[in-house]
Amino acid sequence: MAARPVSTLITGAGLLLLLLISIVMSATMGFMEIPVATVLQLITHALSLGSGDMAMDPIVTAVVMDVRLPRILAAVLVGGMLALCGTVFQAILLNPLADPYTLGISSGAAFGASLVIVLQVVGWMLPTSFSVPLFAFLGSIGTLFTVLALASEDRRLSSTSLILSGVIVAAILSAAIGFLKFVADEQVGIIIFWLMGSLSGISRQNILLLLPAILIGMTVCLFYSRDLNIMATGERAAITLGINTVRLRWVLLITCSLMTALCVSVSGIIGFVGLIVPHLLRHLLGPDNRQLIILSTLGGGLLLLVADTITRAVLPAEVPIGVLTALIGGPFFAYIFKKRQQENG
Repeated sequence: MAARPVSTLITGAGLLLLLLISIVMSATMGFMEIPVATVLQLITHALSLGSGDMAMDPIVTAVVMDVRLPRILAAVLVGGMLALCGTVFQAILLNPLADPYTLGISSGAAFGASLVIVLQVVGWMLPTSFSVPLFAFLGSIGTLFTVLALASEDRRLSSTSLILSGVIVAAILSAAIGFLKFVADEQVGIIIFWLMGSLSGISRQNILLLLPAILIGMTVCLFYSRDLNIMATGERAAITLGINTVRLRWVLLITCSLMTALCVSVSGIIGFVGLIVPHLLRHLLGPDNRQLIILSTLGGGLLLLVADTITRAVLPAEVPIGVLTALIGGPFFAYIFKKRQQENG
């Protein structure tokens, strides 16, 4: 057991190093191949706040700084937040199958954001930069309350009841989104591509929205990480030790719902990132949430960045990133479900 902190430190350093290398390598890949040295020079110049003159092709500068890097940073931030939320949901519910996607919160956020697009089609002029994140958050919170209301007959709010409620609500929302696609008429293509997950429309404004969200969200989750560890011993033991389990659940559920809504408003539905990364790291390093929250954020950012780079620069045509993560995560979900059945059996 004494070696575990060392292995955790090595894992964290390794993930951070891989993430930094992946950011640089991803920026070199695409229709226009750009040397690693050029990318490093541009990033270094940007980090020094543009001090000093730099002779560089303006087209190359625009491709790297205005097109690729915002998308790369968005992939890291969105993936990190989804994995962070998955870690917290799994800790709260004591269930490795829990994440924003399986609980239906992603679908609720997608419904709220899709509603903005439809309202614009029918003539309601809403400022997209403000209304999409707002409606996505309202949709995710509405879904969270609905899931909790459905599961309220089970006074302990067991993970099984919450996940089953999430599946039911997600199915209803899927039908509602289908109706919105019918109403959208000529704009349906935009909604479909957006609902399948895409980082193609990312701008610097999106980064300015995501960055404070992940910093605040991680701070809140780390503040309650010790309480999450205590809750793993059982709710009765947690209450005995002075943990307000009801307040803990509400604070973390609302915090993670807000982060999920922001992710969906920027990138659409990207499922299973919050399922795969926390489960693998918990299996490798143990259940200490103080470590998992940080490591899952790094791992989620790395996973989504690699997946987005594959869809953007490797495949012959760009595939919605949500499709790729679902193809990876679906079988993984089935494996965890089957393994859990065998353990309980």
